[in-house]
Amino acid sequence: MFDGRGWICVLLLLGFLSGGVIHALDEDSNPPNILFIVADDLGYEKLGCYGGLGTKTPNLNHLAREGARFARAYGSPVCTPTRMSVYTGQYPTRHGYTSVLPVHNGTKEAVDFKERFPSYAKQLREAGYLTSVTGKWQLATLELHPYHLKDAGFDSWCVWQIWKEGAKTTRYWDPCLNEDGKIRKGLTERFGPDVMARYVIKQMKAAVEAGKPFFIHHNMLLPHEPIVETPQTRRLGREASLTEMIRYMDRIIGGLVTAVDDMGIAEDTCIVFLGDNGTDTVGQVRTTRAGLVRGGKRTLNEGGTHLPLIVRWPGRIEAGTVRRDLVDVVDLFPTFCEIAGAKLPEEADLDGVSLVPCLLRGEAVGRKVTVAGFRKKFSVFSGSWRVNSAGVIIDARDLPREKIVSDEELSAGVRRSIGKMKQHLEMLP
Repeated sequence: MFDGRGWICVLLLLGFLSGGVIHALDEDSNPPNILFIVADDLGYEKLGCYGGLGTKTPNLNHLAREGARFARAYGSPVCTPTRMSVYTGQYPTRHGYTSVLPVHNGTKEAVDFKERFPSYAKQLREAGYLTSVTGKWQLATLELHPYHLKDAGFDSWCVWQIWKEGAKTTRYWDPCLNEDGKIRKGLTERFGPDVMARYVIKQMKAAVEAGKPFFIHHNMLLPHEPIVETPQTRRLGREASLTEMIRYMDRIIGGLVTAVDDMGIAEDTCIVFLGDNGTDTVGQVRTTRAGLVRGGKRTLNEGGTHLPLIVRWPGRIEAGTVRRDLVDVVDLFPTFCEIAGAKLPEEADLDGVSLVPCLLRGEAVGRKVTVAGFRKKFSVFSGSWRVNSAGVIIDARDLPREKIVSDEELSAGVRRSIGKMKQHLEMLP
């Protein structure tokens, strides 16, 4: 529990962070709980609160009305680089994981959280938090690395064990779930996302009863393919579709928020919702009030890297706030540490900027660029211009519309700005 020590606030500058300790938000109160929800393959344009058309997300829309919505949050266009950036606070150019690890084939490779990489979960665990994680864990094959989740900083887990006894398993109906090192039994005809949502609620209740703050990283399985029936579509006789899977994802999130409220811990709990990459574009036409979104999962453009990010913390964050600051997913690491009053890892190369001053006091984030990576290709985005590692310049001043331009089409001032972005990209490790 928080013991009232005065902590030194570390100003986090883009790309140059040193180890240290961050101010607790309120030295007279206990550290808050954090419920971090990550959707799998969900771009910003699928949410009504982001202007998305064609998909109903009433619970996420309500969450945005009760908290703050970041209008310009960015990550990478597939799960592994984005999630690694979240866990480590490092750009994909620094951590190097720009492709999906082949855990579905039982790879022996595993992310080295024990020696090589920092993890926000390890920092929060050291600060006294009970840490849990759910969902897809594609950073190691659990049969070969059974303690990998503990190495990453989690006390307990309920995750999809992707590989078992020489074959890939299922995540949705009749799921193969590993809870604290053992395969759960009795899940025939059970829907994996429902099982994990109940686990989240169980962990929250256990922490409250123990008088401990919790950090729960709820990696949702939805709405990633394969397209399957949800319990709702089965009950109503509807056809399985991505739209229905997103609706069910939204329904589960509504249930988790209600559970927080019913436990009477709403003002003591910061809820963060994030999408991990752009929407899978197979068979999808995605429109917003601002226009058609092109690209998506696997594309280093607006459609592939623009993510929904919503934060609710009653009594701390003004309801209905829309922040237009440029944000990168690496910013979540220092944000979680500052919320928890946790130490930053010593001698770690972090690239994030804490969002707490922005969320609580309306201060500017001050971020100049975001960085995305996929299959050893990278892009730098300034909010108006995008430059990729091949030197292609993209005019992004009228999003979601983007167009490739040449140096000859740019003014002298813009060319100077683009030159600085290229230098930044070349200088990244």
